[in-house]
Amino acid sequence: MFRKILLAATLGAITMSATACNTVKGVGRDIESVGQAGDRAIR
Repeated sequence: MFRKILLAATLGAITMSATACNTVKGVGRDIESVGQAGDRAIR
């Protein structure tokens, strides 16, 4: 259950950040920050 919620939140964050970025570099930074946030949430 928690995993599904985390996955949905992560996908939503990626979608929102991808639409806000204008460069490939910016998208990479956004994806990295989402991954780090997910890491912190799991710990």
